[in-house]
Amino acid sequence: MELLRLGAVGEERPYLRSTDGTVYDLSSVTADIDGAFLASDGIARARAALDAGSLPVASAEGLRVGAPIAKPAAVVCIGQNYAAHAAESGAEPPKEPIVFFKHPNTVVGPYDEVLVPRGSTRTDWEVELAVVIGKTARYLSSDEEALACIAGYTVANDVSERAFQLEVSGGQWSKGKCCETFNPLGPALIPADEVDDPQNLDLKSWVNGEPRQDSNTRDMIFSVAALVRDLSQYMTLDPGDIVNTGTPEGVALSGRFPYLSPGDTVECEIQGLGRQKQTLGKA
Repeated sequence: MELLRLGAVGEERPYLRSTDGTVYDLSSVTADIDGAFLASDGIARARAALDAGSLPVASAEGLRVGAPIAKPAAVVCIGQNYAAHAAESGAEPPKEPIVFFKHPNTVVGPYDEVLVPRGSTRTDWEVELAVVIGKTARYLSSDEEALACIAGYTVANDVSERAFQLEVSGGQWSKGKCCETFNPLGPALIPADEVDDPQNLDLKSWVNGEPRQDSNTRDMIFSVAALVRDLSQYMTLDPGDIVNTGTPEGVALSGRFPYLSPGDTVECEIQGLGRQKQTLGKA
């Protein structure tokens, strides 16, 4: 089962795609796929409606695919969470999770245009496993409690402007992470109970059709459960919040590849969660 938001920007509506590929209108269950939906056992209610045969079949043809979560209140990000990526960044693997934030309005659809910021010389790509919170996470004491707070998973491209992140800002990472359109998300929200093991998912990215990143989430320094548990000691995560869990090696920051320019395309894929593609434009 996949949860989708389809429609023009600001006019997205909720849909469900079943395992056989049929798309259903979910508006009889919820007005949108958001924090309130997740907090009220929305995924279970959607599954029950599907099983009961009460959802009308819909056509997704020609509809824009929006981000699978509406208006997240927070996008919390983890830096250098893959040892090989930390090494290519010139850093030692962190002993504690590195935390930064993206403005929630960076979240766009998985196929929307990504805008190269004005004055940018070092716009970069980062495929990441995104965690969507489904229950309030506050002072969690175990990995099991942390996993129970996760509604589902999706694909994120944590687009970054490295000069803004590391040079212009004096190391204030969020300045290079919060430019408009810098967090394409989706295409779908996959319920947590339908992902067998979040620590064994292949991640890949391509630029202009050429391979860039090729790794697996088992190479994370801090697991998904460990990240949510750790974050809950310092902040309260609410339903609908997003946690970007870090990117593997193979980005332009490594010096092995050129940075992005208008006209380039970026594709990001995670095993079982789908594939997204953006074309770069000018801000």
